[in-house]
Amino acid sequence: MGSFKDIEEARSFFKKDRFATENGMRIDELDDEHSLCSMELWDSHKNANDGIMGGVIYTLADFAFAALVCNIHNPTVAQQVSMNFLSAPRGKKLFARAECRKDGRTSTIVTVDVTDEKGNDVALFTGTGFKL
Repeated sequence: MGSFKDIEEARSFFKKDRFATENGMRIDELDDEHSLCSMELWDSHKNANDGIMGGVIYTLADFAFAALVCNIHNPTVAQQVSMNFLSAPRGKKLFARAECRKDGRTSTIVTVDVTDEKGNDVALFTGTGFKL
């Protein structure tokens, strides 16, 4: 494994990421090439139109990105990210799967696919992590 000796060490480290963890986001899988994070959707995650707030979806993608890039090299920070929202989530659970596309000397490029529990594509996140 990378910077963390195991997934429990990574979970312990990311408990300090209170915005994500207090909103129910968790790390389900982590290795050198991918991370998988998930969350149950609550009423408090809804916007005025009764849909899931875009910031919730973004935060889950960012959390999966952070788990992966910090496992590859800790510390790493986001240098540039973009997010395309594809469809509204259905159901009660979201998943974010981050995959390393390029691990360079000073930066890491990662894509994150966000899906709902029914397998629908919800968002596509692309991020560049800068290794400190």
